[in-house]
Parts: sequence; C-alpha cells; structure tokens
Amino acid sequence: MLGFISARQAGLDDPVRLRRAESTRRSHPDVHRFSVETVQWYPHDTGMFTSSSFDKSLKIWDTNTLQPADVFHFEGTVYSHHMSPVATKHCLIAVGTKSPKVQLCDLKSGSCSHILQGHKQEVLAVSWSPRHEFVLATASADSRVKLWDVRRASGCLTTLDQHNGEKSKASSEAANTAHNGRVNGLCYTNDGLHLLTIGTDDRMRLWNSSTGENTLVNYGKVCNESRKGLKFTISCGCNPEFAFVPYDSTIAVYTIFTGELITMLRGHYSTVNCCVFQPNFQELYSGSKDCNILAWIPALREPLPDDISEKSLPQQHLNPAYEDAWSSSDDEG
Repeated sequence: MLGFISARQAGLDDPVRLRRAESTRRSHPDVHRFSVETVQWYPHDTGMFTSSSFDKSLKIWDTNTLQPADVFHFEGTVYSHHMSPVATKHCLIAVGTKSPKVQLCDLKSGSCSHILQGHKQEVLAVSWSPRHEFVLATASADSRVKLWDVRRASGCLTTLDQHNGEKSKASSEAANTAHNGRVNGLCYTNDGLHLLTIGTDDRMRLWNSSTGENTLVNYGKVCNESRKGLKFTISCGCNPEFAFVPYDSTIAVYTIFTGELITMLRGHYSTVNCCVFQPNFQELYSGSKDCNILAWIPALREPLPDDISEKSLPQQHLNPAYEDAWSSSDDEG
C-alpha cells in the first residue's frame, strides 16, 4: 500500500521517497530520429520490446541483440501504440497516428493487417482491454472515444457519450463526444471494468467499459496542456486505487472512484512526459524533459506506540520525502 493515505492524514504534500536514476545517452545506428512517444515490453516475456516515434515508425526490438527485428512505417506521425496484455489468439499492435484510421500491425505476418475506420481526426491514444483480448479503446482529436471489437466487420462497438444519451442537455455538436476538446489520454483500470479518459477540456472522466456509461465522477479541473498523447497511469493493488496524471513538472494524484485530488508529486525540474506504475513493487516511475527518471517509492512506517499521536511528531519525521537523501559524487567515491 502506498504511503499516500497516512501522509494525507498527517496533512503533508509529498508522501513518498525519491530515487534518482542515472541518465545516459548512447549513439545507436538504429535509434529513432525524432521523439519517442511510446515504449512497451512484449507482454509475455522480456525478450522483445517495442517503440514508436514521431519519425513515423514502430520498431520491434530484440532485447538480447538490441537490434530491430522488424520495423513498421506509417504515412504520419505515430502518437501511441499498445499490445494486449492478455491476448492469446492474436499478436496485434494497435497504432494511433496522424491519420484518423487506427492501424493494427500483426507481429506474425509482419504487416498492417487491419484498419479501423470511424474517427475524423488523428488518433492520439490507444489501449487494449485487460479483460477482453479483442476489445480496443481509441481516443482522438475529434473529441471522441471509441470501443472496438476487432473481430467484427463493422468494428466499432460504441462511441462514448459524456451526456449518457441525454441529447436534450447537449448541443448537436457535442452529442456522442467524450470530451469538449481533443482526447489525448486513456487508460483501463487493472480489472478492465472501467476506462479513464483525459481531454484538453481540462476534464478527466471515468467510464463503465461494459455499458459505455459516464460514471460522472467529478475530478475538478485536470489541467492538460499537452498537444500530443498524455501518458498517465493507474495504480494496481492499492486501496483506494489512484490515477497519476502528469502536469507541468509535477504529477497529480487522484483517487479514481471518488475523484479526490490527494497530492501533487514534486521532484522533476521540467515537464513530466510520462509515468508508469509497477504493481509488483508498488512503485511509480516518471520521465521528464529534465532527462531524469524518478522512482516514487512507498513510504514504509513503523507502527507508533499507543501513547504517541502522529500529530505530535515533527513533520520531517512523518514524511521521509522532506529528508535530504541526496549525496554528492565526492561522498560516493
């Protein structure tokens, strides 16, 4: 369990420790030429991983040789790609590009085997359901989020409607839209029962992935200034579960089902580009334009004696994030 709740009860802002990861820059003949937008391990083993970039390519890497085993090229910028974490009957990689068509690349055949048509503008985020291996969610600059069954000829199962079908309360332009702006981020909960989306209308919405219903959880204003895909993440194994949303040089932490803003994680010196949650260690990793990766580690605390109250303890003792854990290279040497 992350240390958010105990720190929140103590009235503190930063309830976790920081660990700075060493950043290295190496030249590689097969490196992407422009910004890398998505990196993902092959879900079934670590012998392969994938990366996509603004250089209009998706590369399949052999981990052992660090050489591309295959490369897919597209006509437009690649914003996002995703492999299903539960698929056993297909090896499809969903790819969102500057084209309104969702591309499905087949690792077995080495070609783009399917195209899903329905969006009107570029596809900024894609995510396979962790519950149903053939169900895919896509988010677009056309303000829409679509759920697809890739086995169906028509493809699209539903288009999420922020008004839950109450068209009398919505203008004709807003009907069947998930947000009132570009939708540039989406993420399933670990059980696949809910889908979280973020738009440039500064709103985050939680959807029932089975019915497509907007659950109407109010997260308040969720600042989103990104012009491309927003790489946010959701916790797994916490109670309650959290959403970690990059905002400028910080990360906003919300409770998913109540919409409460718990805290803002501060530690980066520039814009946070992405974050990912590691459930095995209950750790959060974030990457930033400051060329650093931060690991946000659970704050483990010893139980207090019955006669001592948390409020009576010094603030620095309560919150390890305030402690100066940095060391200089001279000290390390």
